[in-house]
Amino acid sequence: MDRELKAGLLWGGGILLLALAASQGRKLDWLDSDMVTRLVIGANGLMIAWYGNRMPKAFLPDACARQVARVGGWSMALSGIIYVGFWAFAPIPVAVVGGCIAVAAGMAVTIGYGLTLRARLRARR
Repeated sequence: MDRELKAGLLWGGGILLLALAASQGRKLDWLDSDMVTRLVIGANGLMIAWYGNRMPKAFLPDACARQVARVGGWSMALSGIIYVGFWAFAPIPVAVVGGCIAVAAGMAVTIGYGLTLRARLRARR
């Protein structure tokens, strides 16, 4: 089985186990519902940061593709960390908006950089 597939399955399984454990903790009155939400959504943000960190390490044959992957990796890793920070410390309504903006900003930086680099390469030809 491919290493990346195993990692994805581990992330998915880990988040499911966390959700089940947090739900059980809620039923036992060990956790309140806000904490359950924050734990599960925070795990999603850590997954975004992890995959963002993995992006530049993936094999890409073209130097330009590696540049975009490097910028994308940094932007997604940072946006994932910011997302987790919102879900860990901000009120939930603020965390929803702030977290979505953080991830969208990371995606916009990656897409914008890719389009800019492509336009520069086309202008050189």
